[in-house]
Amino acid sequence: MSFRLGLTGSIGMGKSTTARLFAEEGCALWDADAAVHRLYDKGGAAVAPMRTVFPTAVVDGIVNRAELKRIIAEDPTALKRIEAIVHPLVGMDRAEFLKSATSDIIVYDIPLLFETGGDKAMDAVVCVTVPHEVQKARVMARGTMTEEQFEQIRAKQMPSEEKCARADFVIVTDTLDHARQQVQDIVKEITAGIEKDA
Repeated sequence: MSFRLGLTGSIGMGKSTTARLFAEEGCALWDADAAVHRLYDKGGAAVAPMRTVFPTAVVDGIVNRAELKRIIAEDPTALKRIEAIVHPLVGMDRAEFLKSATSDIIVYDIPLLFETGGDKAMDAVVCVTVPHEVQKARVMARGTMTEEQFEQIRAKQMPSEEKCARADFVIVTDTLDHARQQVQDIVKEITAGIEKDA
């Protein structure tokens, strides 16, 4: 039985980089965002049901995320309806992944882990964090959203301080080397626990 480690953190906190560091340490990695991309891509399981509910959201057989954002902005009920389609499919994707995962530690990279109650299915949770000004600078440097959009996303997410307080481990992603050291320490601690229980 593999150890289920939830990995979460707000936008711009360094979660994707930290996920890669866990993979470098030999952990299996399931990425919720990547799963959604698979579902939205040509032939993905979300394409047909999405076309039924939001016909304009499917372009050339692919779910168009920009169109979904526009729909959500205009229709307050849209997000719940999208989640009703996507969440069960994401769950199925995760179950399929589990069947083939052989690592002692499986890392679940889930941005809204606490918000969706997914933490209850984990053996432990890691939260990544940096000070707010570093977070904002990172997101703005991507050039993919305005300051206003960033603040809207932050407002929807659980405050970082609360996530860190609820997590079993906290990784400060101020530098890559510091983050890597913390990941290695966590993997060692979990592995020691698994061996002790074996």
